[in-house]
Amino acid sequence: MDFLMEIIAKINSFLWGPVMLFFLVGTGILFTLKLRFIQVRKIKYIWKETFGGVFKKSDKPDEDGISSFQALTTAIAAQVGTGNLAGVATAIAAGGPGAIFWMWVSGFLGMGTIFAEAVLAKVHTEKVDGEITGGPAYYIKKGLGSKFLASFFAVSIVLALGFMGNMVQSNSISDAVYTAFNVPKLVTGLVVAAIVGLIIIGGISRIASFTAKIVPFMAGLYIIGGLVIILSNYVEILPAFKMIFHGAFNPMAATGGLIGASVKEAFRYGIARGLFSNEAGMGSTPHAHAIAKVKHPGQQGLVAIMGVIIDTGVICTLTALVIITTGSFSTGLTGASLTQEAFTSGFGGFGSTFVAICLFFFALSTIISWYYFGESNIKFIFGKKGITPYRILVLLFVVIGTAMQVEIVWELADTFNGLMVIPNLIALLGLTSVVVNIFKDYDEKLKNKEL
Repeated sequence: MDFLMEIIAKINSFLWGPVMLFFLVGTGILFTLKLRFIQVRKIKYIWKETFGGVFKKSDKPDEDGISSFQALTTAIAAQVGTGNLAGVATAIAAGGPGAIFWMWVSGFLGMGTIFAEAVLAKVHTEKVDGEITGGPAYYIKKGLGSKFLASFFAVSIVLALGFMGNMVQSNSISDAVYTAFNVPKLVTGLVVAAIVGLIIIGGISRIASFTAKIVPFMAGLYIIGGLVIILSNYVEILPAFKMIFHGAFNPMAATGGLIGASVKEAFRYGIARGLFSNEAGMGSTPHAHAIAKVKHPGQQGLVAIMGVIIDTGVICTLTALVIITTGSFSTGLTGASLTQEAFTSGFGGFGSTFVAICLFFFALSTIISWYYFGESNIKFIFGKKGITPYRILVLLFVVIGTAMQVEIVWELADTFNGLMVIPNLIALLGLTSVVVNIFKDYDEKLKNKEL
């Protein structure tokens, strides 16, 4: 087992090394420039397209898709997960508070990438057995013209998210619930599998309805909790921002030598954890945006940008400020333990329970969304007949994940995550001109008040 872990770890160090980060960041820079800083120029329309039609009754889920807002909440359910708690803490522990500056940079650039993903997914949809479906596998096959790369992506994401990733999420839930309430892990696994089963059996209509309700609730709960702690330490807010900006370029001076981080580490961990959190360029969230009922693909592209704003700009930033303003970053802890320590510092004994509750909702919603992303690719490979076996396997993996050591599962999930990014980035770069032309068309229709 140790030998296998060593091999997988070496593969991941290559897959997620400087080359992958260079291409992910480079793709973000390319689309940011090609789209002329769309994330800044169109901020008014990003807000309008996201929240303007939230309560439209005509946009109920059906065989033609789901509402734009439901597509966003399904995407955010995947983006906002354990990474927002553990990933941010890991970045700070390894790269110092300055890592958060680079996390913001990765989020800013990722907005260009995720716009491109959402637009291409919306353009290249198919009806599979009467249901609208889309995602990178479809735009790789139809747009790029490569069935091999499309199939490679489809297999990779089913393994990465549908199976391996959901084992990790269920394990995170069972650990948190056991720590806070002493509930046996297997019991938690069976309960989570039952909840997931009841939701996914209803298809995308029930999944979209669930995420539209749970995402605003869980995000609101976490934001309120984080703000209470940050505001109670208000005298540390300005020093925290100073440490973030100063630490991005001079980590040792920013922390007084408490964290022996270099600029290279702050940059590496900030960029990497930011990309892993908002998933821009990874090819996961386009599955949700593909089935949004909008008049123009550009509209859903702008909505996708809001997902990164909420994930990285709001949730990740709140986690970072809680950790820094409470001084917990200097405790030597890392990952979820560091975040838990920060909330315990602010809330006392209730802090551990609060983190467990948030983690439960974050991970549960991620399982639901990742299941759907995998289902879209099961349809691509096998058609609708593959859905029932896939559902059964996902629920089994959810239960199994709670009862095992997940180090090797984490590593395997990272491996297949890396593998699925490669064909997605190839497609994004190969179809750059398509994205630019669609944005120009959207811009023109906007000026002529046709949208």
